[in-house]
Amino acid sequence: MTSEFPPQPGGIGNHALNLAEFLSKDGFEVQVITDQRESGKEEIQFDSNLKFSVKRVALRSFRPLMYLKRIHEVFRFSNKANVIIATGKFPLWNVALLSFFRRKKYVAIVHGTEVNYKNNILRWSINSALKRFHKIIAVSKFTKSLIAHLNLNNIVVIPNGFNAAAWSSKEGEQLNLKGSPKLITVGNVTSRKGQLNVIKHLPSVIKSYPDVHYHCVGYPTEKNEFLKEAQNLKVVDRITFHGRVQHEQLPLFLKNSDIFIMLSSQTATGDVEGFGIAILEANHAGLPAIGAIGCGIEDAIDNVRSGILIDHEDDQQFVEAIRIILDKREEFSKRAKEWAAEHSWEKVIKLYIKEIRTL
Repeated sequence: MTSEFPPQPGGIGNHALNLAEFLSKDGFEVQVITDQRESGKEEIQFDSNLKFSVKRVALRSFRPLMYLKRIHEVFRFSNKANVIIATGKFPLWNVALLSFFRRKKYVAIVHGTEVNYKNNILRWSINSALKRFHKIIAVSKFTKSLIAHLNLNNIVVIPNGFNAAAWSSKEGEQLNLKGSPKLITVGNVTSRKGQLNVIKHLPSVIKSYPDVHYHCVGYPTEKNEFLKEAQNLKVVDRITFHGRVQHEQLPLFLKNSDIFIMLSSQTATGDVEGFGIAILEANHAGLPAIGAIGCGIEDAIDNVRSGILIDHEDDQQFVEAIRIILDKREEFSKRAKEWAAEHSWEKVIKLYIKEIRTL
């Protein structure tokens, strides 16, 4: 059961899709339960091309009815399941509730934000739910540290995987992006993803790289707020918000950029980056990354090899990281591709299967 699922974007959904696909390829019978996230035909068409079954809980304007339907579907489909995997906030609650009524084996996958709430009631509810699972899989050492206080002995770390087959572009295709160097972030435009942190550094970057341009790809959730800050800093002309682009276009954006940036920071509510799968996707395209310390990105970057880790608030560190990468661009690019290959789902799924079989 997952809180997100493609074709709509989201790291949890990306992870859930690949986990289901690669378990299916290894002979497991997989059923996915998730939410409908749009009212068009895109999701229906997407699901029809999958090798496993997907049950989507229909959108309802009255949210409590959706919550009840989620619970009902999990109870209905769990009869024939041997192992039930929960990934995302509501699935953790839902499956924990199921565990009181069905004797199955339960696995929780934790990504970051769902185990880092600042609200005491939410935090208590998630902690209580996690205690109902036979095994907890954290996607990074940082995420594991967020639940260390529970003193559970059934927590293992399995890093996010990367599916190279889903990231190919046609040879010869080009995309003319502004700037030199061209910096890029792919992800929802929010405080957590860190685009605002990059914008704040641009005045310092311009002093060393007067032609720099920053490209933001993803839902423009907080675009207007970030543009106001860019106007105050007089760097609006150095930023392009491309919005959400089709999946097949993303490799072109990455291959035609110079450095991938993810300066994520934790929000007041505890929203935090648990890993940063977009970094591995950029690495596969030969793009080195600059990422923030103090979150799961520390597991997504092989420091001073596939990219560089910095304090997201430090102007000097950011400019210096750009300089180091550009000075050794080919070396960083080669190591970035190797780092992405080390996280292939062909390798990661073996770790999941090993843990499932212990149950």
